[in-house]
Amino acid sequence: MVIEVAHMTNLAIDIGNTRLKWGVFKDQNLISKEDQSVTEGISVLKKVVNDQSFQQILVAATGNSQNVVTLLQENGLSFKILDHTTGIPFKNRYKTPHTLGVDRIALVAAAVKNYPGQHALVIDAGTCVTFDFKNQQEEYMGGSISPGLSMRFKALHHFTEKLPLLTAEEVPDYIGKNTAEAIQSGVIQGISHEIKGVIEWYTDNYPGLKVILTGGDALFLSKTLKNGIFAHQNFLLEGLDHIMVFNTTQ
Repeated sequence: MVIEVAHMTNLAIDIGNTRLKWGVFKDQNLISKEDQSVTEGISVLKKVVNDQSFQQILVAATGNSQNVVTLLQENGLSFKILDHTTGIPFKNRYKTPHTLGVDRIALVAAAVKNYPGQHALVIDAGTCVTFDFKNQQEEYMGGSISPGLSMRFKALHHFTEKLPLLTAEEVPDYIGKNTAEAIQSGVIQGISHEIKGVIEWYTDNYPGLKVILTGGDALFLSKTLKNGIFAHQNFLLEGLDHIMVFNTTQ
């Protein structure tokens, strides 16, 4: 869904629990981006807003937004914080739109922009794994949420006395030869088969489905998934820019 808006420079900001990401878009093209810890990111973002002027700034906050909001206010910048009242380029069929995460809203907006008139499933592999589906009529129908890789490793360690805390390293064999290998196999193969199963259900029910994989663990998990899935690290930022462009034309 391409909307023609000339000479527009927008700043999209994504505030997570631990990461601060932003992208500068000129005429709907991403020209620069950053992905840093929240602490380190504030000082770099300060330089960005001091050095450039923006027609619009949109903030999506799933983490604490106070420092970013204060920075924007101190620089006298006009900005908006994405919520369920913001104009969006799709019909929201979620039964409780006020509870829908702003990150999920932005991801669906990106799916509308990149795959107009097509069924699309966006999988965001981060702290949680979220599945969000929009149909050919640009209606957001809902999806599902499950624990992400890191959360699964932490749960095994936290709720047992003897299992170690591990992180994803490489795609393991199915048969773990020791405790560490067994945990790696259980977590990584388990989440991979969960994703494959969800994709299979949507594909069977919605022919021509486009599948997009994004989020911090997307590149790692893409190694375990079949071809035909589009790994896209900047999908959420693209969605934020598309929402800004959409609202400019309304």
